[in-house]
Amino acid sequence: MADITALLQPTVQDREGLAEFIEDLSDIVPNVERDVARLKRLPGDNALVAALFRAIHNIKGDAAICKVDLGVFIAHPIETLLSRLRGGEIAFSELLAEVILLAMDRLELAVEALAAGKQLGNLKLVELVGGLEGMAAAEAAELDERAVRLIEAVTGFRPVHAGAQVRPVGAHAVRGAESIAADLKFFRTLAQQFEARSPLFKGRSGRLLRLALDTNAAAGKPVDAVQLEAAVYMHDVGMMFLPESVWLKVGQLSDEEKRALRDHPAHAAGLLERMGGWKPAAEMVAQHHEMPDGGGYPSGLKADAICAGAKILAIIDAFEAVTLKHSHRGQSRSLLRAIAEINACDNQFAPEWIGHFNGVVRRMVEG
Repeated sequence: MADITALLQPTVQDREGLAEFIEDLSDIVPNVERDVARLKRLPGDNALVAALFRAIHNIKGDAAICKVDLGVFIAHPIETLLSRLRGGEIAFSELLAEVILLAMDRLELAVEALAAGKQLGNLKLVELVGGLEGMAAAEAAELDERAVRLIEAVTGFRPVHAGAQVRPVGAHAVRGAESIAADLKFFRTLAQQFEARSPLFKGRSGRLLRLALDTNAAAGKPVDAVQLEAAVYMHDVGMMFLPESVWLKVGQLSDEEKRALRDHPAHAAGLLERMGGWKPAAEMVAQHHEMPDGGGYPSGLKADAICAGAKILAIIDAFEAVTLKHSHRGQSRSLLRAIAEINACDNQFAPEWIGHFNGVVRRMVEG
C-alpha cells in the first residue's frame, strides 16, 4: 500500500515540477478518455490497449521525474491492470473503464488542489489507491466486484454497471461515477466563470467548499457531501443571469433591483432540477437565502422547513461576504470580524449549525 501520509498530507517537493506535471497531465488525460471510450466500442482492439498503456506509463514517468508521488501512486496500479489486459489475463469491461476515468479525474483534482495549497481529504485518495492496488493484484473473477467497491468507496455511488446489485445510495438515484464526476466538473466550471467576474472572487468556490464540507463533517455528515459540493458550486451561478449593474452595485438597490436579485436562487436551482440526480442540491440552492425566522427569500420558509444543506450554505456564504468586506484588516482580523458578525445575527442563521461552523473557523484561525 502507498504511504498513507503521502496521500492524506502530500507535500510539494518541487513547485516547478508540479506545474510541469499538471501541464503534461492536461495533454495526456484527453487521450486517455478518448481511448477508453473507443475501447468500450472495441474491447478487443490491442492497438488501443497498447496506446492506453503508454499514456498511463507516461503519466507515471512524468510524475516520478517531477517528484509528484500522487501521480506514481495512482498510475502504477492502473499500469499493472493494463499490462494484464494487454497480456490477455483479464478482459476489458465497463467497470474497468469507469475506474480508470475516475482515477484520472481524481488525479487532476488532487494535483490542482496541491498546487493551490488546498486540503485533499474529500478526494478519498487512500480509498482510491487502496482499491486500485487491490484490483491490480486480484484474480480476474474478482475484478468487477472490487471495481464496484472502489467506485462506491470513493464517490458514494454504486456504478450503473454493477448488474443486479445496483441500488440507490443515500438520496441519489443510481448513477455512474463518470457521469457524476462530469457533472461536478461542469458545475465547478460555471462557478469559476462567476468568480472571473470580479478579482475579489478569486478562489471563492474552493474556500466555500472547504468550509461547507468541514462544517458538515463536524456535525457528523448529515448532508450528502456530493450534493453539497454541487450546491456550493451552483448556489450563486444564477447571479450571472442578472445585469452586473445589479449584483455588483455598491449603493442602495431599488425595489426592482431587489426583486431581480431575489430571483437568482431559482435560476441555478432550475438548472439542477433539470439534470438527473441533483434534486437535493437544487433544494439547497433554492433555499440558501431562507431564514429560520421566515424573513428570508424566495418563499419565506421557517426553521425545519429549510433543508440542512441550505442552512450550511447560508452561513458560509455570509461569512465569505463579510470576510471580503473586512479583508483590508488582514486575514486573521477579517476572519475574526466575520465570525463575530455571523454569531451576532441571531435570526438569520440556523443555531444548530453555528456551533459546528464556529469550531471549523476556530481551527482555521489557530492553524
